[in-house]
Amino acid sequence: MYEREPLLVLVVEDDADDEKLTLRALQGCGVPCMIDVVRDGVEAIEYLDSSGRYSGRTSPRLPSLVILDLKLPKANGLEVLKQVRSDAKFHGMPIVVMTSSDEESDIANSYRLGANSYIRKPVEFDVFTDAIRQLANYWLTLNIGRVHGHALISS
Repeated sequence: MYEREPLLVLVVEDDADDEKLTLRALQGCGVPCMIDVVRDGVEAIEYLDSSGRYSGRTSPRLPSLVILDLKLPKANGLEVLKQVRSDAKFHGMPIVVMTSSDEESDIANSYRLGANSYIRKPVEFDVFTDAIRQLANYWLTLNIGRVHGHALISS
């Protein structure tokens, strides 16, 4: 039986508590995945682009899912979205904004800049972990796209 390589999830989160909750929920979601974490917007861009501190990576894989906070140091999540979506190689990569902001402008700008989904971080632990599990199950198992080897947008 063919076993595929675990899916790669990139978590872009600067809050240590939210990072721990996200990692715990992803690890317990039942979907085999590798998880990388970056803690600011510049690091996220360098990771995805294999530049800067990530320029030495050999055969970099694109994440099957990016979970992106908006309130980040160095470059905020909207700046990350804008730069990442301006590069055609990232057009089909699912990016889910998960943030504490419920500002209409953040929601509108996230979708305008190419977010696939916008989720307000739940405050309660159980609700937070359940939201991450649902997010992972949808984007990593149910959604047909790059995750399953299909390009979402043809060039």
